[in-house]
Amino acid sequence: MILMQDLLNTDKLNVVTNIHIYIEIGLTILLIILFFITKKIVRRFIKTHAFKNKHDKSRMTYVIKLVNFGLSLIFLTLIAIVWEVSFKGLSVYFASFFAVAGVALFASWSILSNVTAYAILFFYFPFKIGSKVKIVDGDNSVEGKIDDLTIFYIKIKLTTGEFVTYPNNLALQKPIKEIGK
Repeated sequence: MILMQDLLNTDKLNVVTNIHIYIEIGLTILLIILFFITKKIVRRFIKTHAFKNKHDKSRMTYVIKLVNFGLSLIFLTLIAIVWEVSFKGLSVYFASFFAVAGVALFASWSILSNVTAYAILFFYFPFKIGSKVKIVDGDNSVEGKIDDLTIFYIKIKLTTGEFVTYPNNLALQKPIKEIGK
């Protein structure tokens, strides 16, 4: 009689475990679908903004890649939460990774600030490729035509025909005047 009762309790436990797994699988599928829908909506928003403001296609591509990377991290974290991944076990790996990444980013903080500045410039930069501008920076002022906007710098063609690259993070900090088309 005790054996029969143990079997019934085991079956109930298995049913609850199976239901829990089905819920996790369902939520994972839902998150994956939501990820692709969100990715498509954000991509459409960025493309609309880019075409409306006549941004270069390469600028739009950089921003889409940057946003997709961020969305991927967010949704992978949500899936890990759904599957109840133990972050205690992963904490050693995360701590090691962030220690190395922290040293690397501290050593090259300008790379991260330039990428961030690029995203800001994409949405709020009033000048386009081909605009003649002057970046006011005291004795280091730069005047010329914007040749390209990349993820790290603005490429400016001087009146002498030489090219100058100006970091995106500095472009956010310095006043820029448009001097003609």
